[in-house]
Amino acid sequence: MDAQELQKIADDWAVGLPGTDLEHRSAPNWHLYKVRGKVFMLMTDLPGRPVVILKADPEDAVALREQYADITPGYHMDKRHWITVEGGGEIGAELVRELVVDSYRLVVRGLPRSQQPIDPGTYERHA
Repeated sequence: MDAQELQKIADDWAVGLPGTDLEHRSAPNWHLYKVRGKVFMLMTDLPGRPVVILKADPEDAVALREQYADITPGYHMDKRHWITVEGGGEIGAELVRELVVDSYRLVVRGLPRSQQPIDPGTYERHA
């Protein structure tokens, strides 16, 4: 999938999650996806390459970076807890959806229970 398609899939999926707000910052061009004021996804265009930046469990982040060349440490974020995803390689639509939901879930789980728009287990992956 190309980088524009990556961003479109991530955007389509993120805006449909309960309690999601989208904030645009124009200088530089950033799209911040938040749940109850906490960022769970960012999109921007690095020189020549649109990217999606997502929160990730630190162990999962390491495994993803080892498995996929198009997943790197989070650009301008805590490198342990965030990943950057680029299009063009082996990243497929289903993986993008999973990563967006995982990022959202991690942020929701960290919110006080009274502010959680859903039970974080609602979007758990089932083995």
